[in-house]
Amino acid sequence: MDFSFMRDTFFSLLSGVPLTLNLALTAVAFGAVLAMLLALMRMSGIRVLDAIAQAYVFVFRGTPLLVQIFLIYYGLGQFRPTLQELGLWTFFREPYWCAVLALTLNTGAYASEIFRGGLQSVPHQQVEAARACGMSGFLLFRRIVFPIAVRQALPAYGSEIILMVKATSLASVITMMEVTGIAAKLISQTFRAVEVFVVAGLIYLILNFAITRIIMALEWWLSPHLRRPPAVEPRLEAAHV
Repeated sequence: MDFSFMRDTFFSLLSGVPLTLNLALTAVAFGAVLAMLLALMRMSGIRVLDAIAQAYVFVFRGTPLLVQIFLIYYGLGQFRPTLQELGLWTFFREPYWCAVLALTLNTGAYASEIFRGGLQSVPHQQVEAARACGMSGFLLFRRIVFPIAVRQALPAYGSEIILMVKATSLASVITMMEVTGIAAKLISQTFRAVEVFVVAGLIYLILNFAITRIIMALEWWLSPHLRRPPAVEPRLEAAHV
């Protein structure tokens, strides 16, 4: 391998990192809102809402993300006159927004099941205790249910965030010049696929390592009951005796 070429490639691919993070974080932010809505629909006890949420999750978890991107970007493009009449063509003609939409819809389906599991894991005794203290409705959800559910769902949701960062590489098929898109362009110019993809993989590895550290820090912050108590110095113990 030519390490000087790989060094130059690394700096070239770094220019795609902002777009990669932009796609991932935007999709995760919108997807989290969608996922919470779907999870609440599943747990609402209303059959119609539950059926709609189940159908949505089944479709978007059961089909490849690449197919979803193609259908949104290329498929909806065939309905250009209709989209123009509805004022939606300015949105769907942009590959960035099509990629964000596909990633959002996909992660929303997966994250909804993670959130539902987190909400269902909240101990019933804590909910009853909060009600006994006079909490109800949104206050109960905000102070008791939501913090516990987030703490329970965070490890699995962290994995979903990492998957979204890697999934942004599929946006290169609709001309998005993120890390993988730039890598494909470099390969077409240099015909050195191995070095380019090794460097691209290294960049994704660095990004996901940073994300895992952030998620671990959040877990530590949200779990004060799991932290080890500070060690008591022997001389302090002797003083108490």
